[in-house]
Amino acid sequence: MLITTANDLPGYQIDEVIGEVFGLTVRIRNIGSQLGAGLKSIVGGELKGLTKNLIESRNEAMARMIEEAIAKGGNAVVAFRFDTSEMAQLGTEICAYGTAVRVSKL
Repeated sequence: MLITTANDLPGYQIDEVIGEVFGLTVRIRNIGSQLGAGLKSIVGGELKGLTKNLIESRNEAMARMIEEAIAKGGNAVVAFRFDTSEMAQLGTEICAYGTAVRVSKL
């Protein structure tokens, strides 16, 4: 699966625009990471547990977007983006989205 934030793929032509695809995940924070974040806010530094959780969440959302693109017949996603939002101060929603297309090499 080819994925790009651009609106086209150099070396490929878009044969068909399939449409919007997305993958979504919602992660709830655990009490340990919240306590760690509180301590780090005092002394400073990276929140490694939260960073790891965010990476896993983005990968999960992206995998779900790819599954949807494949199910709809796409072999690439253009205009790819991530969007995040906080949900009731309990967790984070992460959405990966873009436009599924069918491309062929020039």
